[in-house]
Amino acid sequence: MSNDDDFAAAYREHYWAVSRYVARRLDGRTSDVEEVVAEVFTVAWRRRADLPPVPLPWLYGVARNCLANAVRGHGRRRRLVDRMGNDDTAHGRHIEAGPDAETPGAWVHDALGRLSPADQEVLRLTAWEELGIEEVAVVLGCGRRAASMRLHRARRRLRAEIDRMGPTTAAALKENGHG
Repeated sequence: MSNDDDFAAAYREHYWAVSRYVARRLDGRTSDVEEVVAEVFTVAWRRRADLPPVPLPWLYGVARNCLANAVRGHGRRRRLVDRMGNDDTAHGRHIEAGPDAETPGAWVHDALGRLSPADQEVLRLTAWEELGIEEVAVVLGCGRRAASMRLHRARRRLRAEIDRMGPTTAAALKENGHG
C-alpha cells in the first residue's frame, strides 16, 4: 500500500475515535472539535510517510499537540475578552458537592479537574480512550516505564483529591468497592 492509501485507511478507521478524543477534552466547546480534528488529519496527511502500522496512538499524540494549540488560542481569546470587560464565562458555573449531587459523577470530574493537565491526560487515555500502557507511551512520547509511573502517580493524586473532597465521597467509594 502507498502512503496515500495508508493515510486513507487510517482516516476511515480512526476519524471517529480521534473526534471523540478531541470532543472529550474540549469540555462542551463543540464548535472547536471539527477544527481541531481537521488539523489532526492535516498534520497526518503531511506526515503520512511517518504513519506507524498501528496509527491510532500516533494520531492521539498529534491530537494532543493540536489540542494544546487550540487551548492556548482559546486562552488568548478569553484574556482579550476579559480585558474588554465582557467576561460572561464565569456565570452559571458550579461545583457538585458529592456523589449525591444532581449529576451523577460530576464530583469525579471536579476531582479530576483539580489535577495537573498531565495527570488528567494520562488518566483520560486509560479510562476514556481505553489505551494500554504501551499505547499511552506512544501518545505521550515517552517510554513504557515512564508512562506506567505517570499513570500510577496520577491515580494516587486523584485518590488523594477525592479523599480531600470530603469524608462522604471517600466513604461512598469504599462502600462500592473502589477504595
